[in-house]
This record gives sequence, structure tokens and C-alpha cells, in this order.
Amino acid sequence: MEDYNKIIESIGVKYIKARKLDILEPVYVNNFYDVENTLILLNEGVISFGKNHEQVAEGDLLFLPAGKMVSLGYGANAKQHSISNEDFLSDREKYLRHHVPSAGLSSQQENFSYLAFEAKVFDSINFFSSLDIPPFVISDQRIGNLMREIIAEMGGNKAGKARIVQTYTEQVLIELVRYILRNQLFVEQLATNSTYFKDPRLVDILTYIKNELQGDLSNKVLATVANVSEDYVGQYFKMLTGINPQDYIEYQRMEHAVHLLRASKKSIRAIGTEVGYKDTAYFCRRFKMMFGIPAGKMRRRESMISS
Repeated sequence: MEDYNKIIESIGVKYIKARKLDILEPVYVNNFYDVENTLILLNEGVISFGKNHEQVAEGDLLFLPAGKMVSLGYGANAKQHSISNEDFLSDREKYLRHHVPSAGLSSQQENFSYLAFEAKVFDSINFFSSLDIPPFVISDQRIGNLMREIIAEMGGNKAGKARIVQTYTEQVLIELVRYILRNQLFVEQLATNSTYFKDPRLVDILTYIKNELQGDLSNKVLATVANVSEDYVGQYFKMLTGINPQDYIEYQRMEHAVHLLRASKKSIRAIGTEVGYKDTAYFCRRFKMMFGIPAGKMRRRESMISS
């Protein structure tokens, strides 16, 4: 347990967004994907996910780790209307909208709440996706209550709102880890994939990559950082993380590009350059291949639905 305490201490948590949404029209998104962790609390109606259309019970939560592509259904009979994530983002207001209690809609209006947040070990690598944890259902009243508190705080204007929301989000992360450990979920993944958090040379590599996304991140450079041979560094990195270093670097570059698209007004060309791509056309092709949507469309979205 001491090891998990050390890992939790190394995780940086950042609140991104929390909302309560109405489902206006059922839809099944074939390839939902986000660079942030998404926690969905089903209030009323139906949420389903995965190839087998597994349903979430009302009052339960669905956790979608960052970087994991999953089929996601909103509403009863969602699988009868299946679309791509790109098409969903183009017309999302048709399917979802901010919850309005006094809208004159049926009391049976399907609705859910969601929380988007980052959880990164050493401020570099997504915690849950690095453990290869799949989307899963959670039945835990405490986590649900924390989400409700976050949404209530964001809907108000009390002093210290941002601090309270950040604190609650950090509590959500801890409760998620406790839930996994308490219910002995993903035992093999945790045992296999958590060991690399303890390797100081790997931590040095991860930190260097984070700070040098625009620069030369060849295996030769990484070998120097880790003080191992160039021939061995790729094997060493993959042995500890399960992926080769260049794939990891590309994901980190693209993840940072998503952040810049959402948080800045920089041109796509400038963003591509900032994350290490001199060829804008190549950057756009790789972005579309990774996320399933063009970079310009990612700019217009904010997590699950725009403001």
C-alpha cells in the first residue's frame, strides 16, 4: 500500500470541466475519444458503452480513462442511431444540451452529469491510461456526491470556488484509486504497469520529453538523458511502459496540441511548430489519424459539449 501512496503523491490533478446535460436525442458515438479523463454520472435514463452496449444503472458512474477510444451511447435506443465522433462533434447541440430544469420538458428527461479532469504522474504521463485500465462502471455514492458538489460550486459564485473545485477533483482521483483497490479491479494491470513509476531514469526521460516537445527527441538524445546506449533505450522504454518512445512522444505532442487548440488562438501552423512538427500538412494528417477529427474541429469543441 505504501507504493500506491507514493504514486498518488506523484499524481498532478487538474480540473477541466463539469456539467449537467440533457439528452435531447439518442445517439451512439462509435469512437468517443478524449485526452482527458471523463467521469459520467447517470441521473436519469440510459448511458451505454462498449461493443456489447453495456448499460450504466441510474446513480452509477462510467469512468472513461484519457486516451481510450470507446463506443458511447447517450439515451435509450441509442444504438439505432450510430455516428462517428466527428459527426457527433459537428452536430452535438442536436443531441445534448446544458440541463435546464424549467424548460418545460418531460420529468423523465434523460440527463447525466460529467467531470473532465487530468491526472498525470510526474506532470508528464496520463495515470489511468498508462496503467492500461479500460472504461468501467463505478457504483460509489461518495464519488457521485463529490461530482454533485463540483457542479454546484461551478454553478455558483462563492469565494474560493476554484480552490474548492480543485480540492474536490483531487478527492475524486483518490476515491477512484481506492475504489479500484478495494474492489480488486485490474489487479494484473496494476501489478505490471505501475512499476515504472519507481524508475528514476525513466522519470528523467519523461521529464525531458515534456520540456522539449519542440526539439530533437530522437532515441540518441533520450539515451543520453537516461545514460544508456542508443541501441538499448527503445527496448528499455518499452519494457517499462509497454510502448516505444517515439509513439509516446507523438502522443505527448498531440496531447499538448489539443491543449493549445482549446486554450489559445494560435494558428494551426504555429501550434504544429510548437509541438515539434515543421510540416503543417503532416501534423494535420497525424492529428486526424490519432483523434479521428481535424485539428480545426478540435479547436471548436470543449471536452464533451461547447459552452
